[in-house]
Amino acid sequence: MKALRRLTVRAAFPDELVRLGDIVANLRWSWHAESLDLLEAVDPDLWGECGHDPERMLGEVSAERYAQLGRDRKFVRRLDDIHDDLTDYLTQPRWYQREAQKSTLPESIGYFSPEFGITEVLPQYSGGLGILAGDHLKAASDLGVPIIGVGLLYGSGYFRQTLSRDGWQLEQYPALDPQGLPISILETADGTPARVAIALPESRTLHAQIWVAQVGRVPLLLLDSDIEENDADARQVTDRLYGGGKEHRLEQELLLGVGGVRAIRAYCAATGTPAPTVFHTNEGHAGFLGVERIREIVEGDGLDFDAALQAVRAGTVFTTHTPVPAGIDRFDRTLVAAHLTGMSPLPAERILDLGAEEDPTIFNMAHMGLRLGQRANGVSLLHGEVSREMFADLWPGFDTSEVPITSVTNGVHAPTWMAREILEIAEREVGSAVLDEGGGWEAIDKVGDAELWRVRNLLRARLVDEIRRRMRQSNLVRGFSEAELGWTSSAFDPNVLTIGFARRVPSYKRLTLMLRDPERLRALLLDPEHPVQIVIAGKSHPADDGGKQLIAQMVQFADDPEVRHRITFLPDYDIGMARYLYWGVDVWLNNPLRPLEACGTSGMKAALNGALNLSIRDGWWDEWFDGENGWAIPSAEGLTDHDRRDDLEAHALYDLIEKNVAPRFYDRQRGGVPTRWVQMVRHTLKSLGPKVLATRMVSEYVRRLYAPAASSAARMVADEFAAARTLATWRREVEARWPGVAVLHVDSQLSGGGVAQVGESLTLRAEIALGGLSPDDVVVEAVYGRAAADDRLTDISTVSLHPVANGDGTDRYEGDVPLERTGAFGYTVRVLPKNELLASPAELGLVATA
Repeated sequence: MKALRRLTVRAAFPDELVRLGDIVANLRWSWHAESLDLLEAVDPDLWGECGHDPERMLGEVSAERYAQLGRDRKFVRRLDDIHDDLTDYLTQPRWYQREAQKSTLPESIGYFSPEFGITEVLPQYSGGLGILAGDHLKAASDLGVPIIGVGLLYGSGYFRQTLSRDGWQLEQYPALDPQGLPISILETADGTPARVAIALPESRTLHAQIWVAQVGRVPLLLLDSDIEENDADARQVTDRLYGGGKEHRLEQELLLGVGGVRAIRAYCAATGTPAPTVFHTNEGHAGFLGVERIREIVEGDGLDFDAALQAVRAGTVFTTHTPVPAGIDRFDRTLVAAHLTGMSPLPAERILDLGAEEDPTIFNMAHMGLRLGQRANGVSLLHGEVSREMFADLWPGFDTSEVPITSVTNGVHAPTWMAREILEIAEREVGSAVLDEGGGWEAIDKVGDAELWRVRNLLRARLVDEIRRRMRQSNLVRGFSEAELGWTSSAFDPNVLTIGFARRVPSYKRLTLMLRDPERLRALLLDPEHPVQIVIAGKSHPADDGGKQLIAQMVQFADDPEVRHRITFLPDYDIGMARYLYWGVDVWLNNPLRPLEACGTSGMKAALNGALNLSIRDGWWDEWFDGENGWAIPSAEGLTDHDRRDDLEAHALYDLIEKNVAPRFYDRQRGGVPTRWVQMVRHTLKSLGPKVLATRMVSEYVRRLYAPAASSAARMVADEFAAARTLATWRREVEARWPGVAVLHVDSQLSGGGVAQVGESLTLRAEIALGGLSPDDVVVEAVYGRAAADDRLTDISTVSLHPVANGDGTDRYEGDVPLERTGAFGYTVRVLPKNELLASPAELGLVATA
């Protein structure tokens, strides 16, 4: 007979150990070394058996062991010291509080994401998007940034991955018991569980309860629909991450966006936390949060839709992680319309227009995110360029460089991903503020080559032990017998150059690029002088049979007895496995199809541990590769023959490993230290250490996006939304009159009167039709730059023209264009809307050009 439900019954803490519960209740333990040591000391054997899950371990510790620890004065002193340190961490002013004394910063920020990777014991993530969101919260906590995270609590999380005998990915969805997770239920003032509800079609209602995971100083609210108030279908809305069909996904995203705003309101009411003035949506999944905030203002403050939209846009930040249109969530417009019943009194057509795209039958979540967010960004410099091109149709008439999407390059949370040995070196030489402040990494020069090499050898050996353990475990699950697995105890070699590759497995990440020439790869693995070993991991989406086939190909190659001691695919890639990989590999490999990698933070984590990157110049590597911190795989970008491109890039990869990477690793000098290799390791830590930190990333968001958004939002709501009402009225008038705006005529005259020369200027005079608008409503610009053969301008610059008095009733503008460089030169004149409440002249997507 099976149990209907299960729960963990924990022995009561003695009075001396009560503070242990406070430490476990805050997920800071997952990245705080001293807390981890303390938890392991509770029961070292249980700690390992329970997968480093303190909730699970403490539920199995006996009352006798607790009593023994309560009498252990050394343990109690450690416990008290760590509890005091946690209290200081949670209460003392940090970077954000110091910055707030210099400038106005938002009191609170809502950060929405469909997934969060905080720790493996809270499996609510699938890959890079969730890990990035988790690192964002952790870094915000370290900096003191007052963020409230919002996500969903998935009953099965993402899937657990195993392999069949022939290497095919198999998925398992173990049910998660919230009572056994490091979360607590949010209660209202009267002690009842807080609830949110949203309307569904056919007079149904979707209810959700709110769980809170405390991530250092940051609360993470997780909405859970598996409650008795819901019917059977509604209970399944939060069943699993990225599961189900289109309607299921739409209802998840409605719950995340609309329900998430309502959850924040409930949390702030229950705790007294200031309500957010800035809302940040991490990808388009949470885009409906903007619609809910419009509804709040229309119902609560009496504004019309247009004015409420301006108020909401001012305080909204949208981050896109998508490098290709196929990665955007798109829903049938009629399906979305049917789910807008709960958004009354908002007009459904106005909401649907927010997600409009070229196909009139489709509702596009990224388009809604961009229309609802006054500020938007990609996640690397290159991805910013890709995003501006991908979404340029929303701003017709503008050069792609002017599309109002900036970029903030991702970062990673160093205390989570750095091996303790490397972290201790950084803190010893650079100082304890290294991870927050980001400066001083040049002090790594004080560390000797021998010490750096000793640590790298230690971490590689630790990884090899973990690989052997996981290889054996995986093969047992695949159906191999113990007698067949004796070879795993000597697989991999702690002294051999180790390359890591671990990614999700969509086709563009090219898991099997290294298999393009199997014999060439085999030769690299088995080279008698410069052998290489490769550890690989990654999950394919359950519905992606193409990705599963790639995994099967890799597993079948790695099963070959000739090479299986040098290459392996490890299933069930998660945070726990990732740490060993980032710590121990010598080289991190990444070979996506450029420019389809938005950022790709795995190589950052490896770099923080002294690994060198070997990568296509895509994502973050395109902007921070400097020729000394690793190797760039040449990209055959532009070739239309994909097989030919893969062949060229694979052979470039083989050549780099054979002729550059491996010889440098094995080039040993005095004492067996590869001096030139260690020089690259040292340079990697110095040059990339301060750049790849999530604290750098979050501080950029604060300065460049959150603070301006908070300022704009404050202006909009002041004096009963006076600015929002004024802007909405102005915008309606400008949009109505814009068809009458035109550049009628342009004259030009060289300052020297003869041949155009560098250093001279070109005086432009333009006659403009304003269509009934005031000169105060527009800006007239000269746009100039290099002129291509088809007269298209590139490398453009702009200069404003000023109105000049005239007596004939026409609008005339004049200004000088500098001639700053030789070569083909071109110019034009354009008119743009102008209003001090706009964040960008391109914001309205209106332009009139000569």
